[in-house]
Amino acid sequence: QVQLVESGGGLVQAGGSLRLSCAASGIIASANDMGWYRQPPGKQRELVTTITRFGATYYADSVKGRFTISRDNAKNTVYLQMNSLKADDTAVYYCNARSAYRDYWGQGTQVTVSS
Repeated sequence: QVQLVESGGGLVQAGGSLRLSCAASGIIASANDMGWYRQPPGKQRELVTTITRFGATYYADSVKGRFTISRDNAKNTVYLQMNSLKADDTAVYYCNARSAYRDYWGQGTQVTVSS
């Protein structure tokens, strides 16, 4: 019943911006720790950013100052605003929800940055 539906991925040029959305159902996003991960082609999955149920945020050094995680409690949706995109940001991006019992994952959305 828990579902995380991602949207907003696509093809952009270096220096551009995208906003990814993660619409949650079956869980309350504000009551769980949420995050975004990404997997570049041929590389391991890596943590991008997290936001706790208390509102504290964490960012990987590679995206600090460029990416922002936020949530809209009324829409039960988590966002990832990505600015000043680089070719190295090209990856499949996954939404994650960490409940008290298990992790939930979205299907992933492709972000491709051309240079």
